Amino acid sequence: QVQFVESGGGLVQPGGSLRLSCPVSGGIANFYGMGWYRQAPGKQREFVASVISIGNIKYADSVQGRFRLSRENYNNTMYLTMNNLKPEDTAVYYCNRVRNPRPWGQGTQVTVSL
Repeated sequence: QVQFVESGGGLVQPGGSLRLSCPVSGGIANFYGMGWYRQAPGKQREFVASVISIGNIKYADSVQGRFRLSRENYNNTMYLTMNNLKPEDTAVYYCNRVRNPRPWGQGTQVTVSL
């Protein structure tokens, strides 16, 4: 199976913002059931956010109120807008299906540091 390709990471100071992208082809039906995950150095991959159906988006407690999962129709891309970033948000971020995930892609590195 083809891996998802994440982009948009970078180095940002605490309190800053980034927007990650994940193209998801096939229309809005394929958007439902997608999620964002992250893996910090030395830690297991963890859930960040997912969209189950229209209006049903879930967030990890650690990012609730700071991160927002969204989608643009014109380019079939899922986004993760991250605001008020903290050093503990530093990780490689991935997108994938929540159920029956594809092989994990390369992810995109997010580093929050002074």
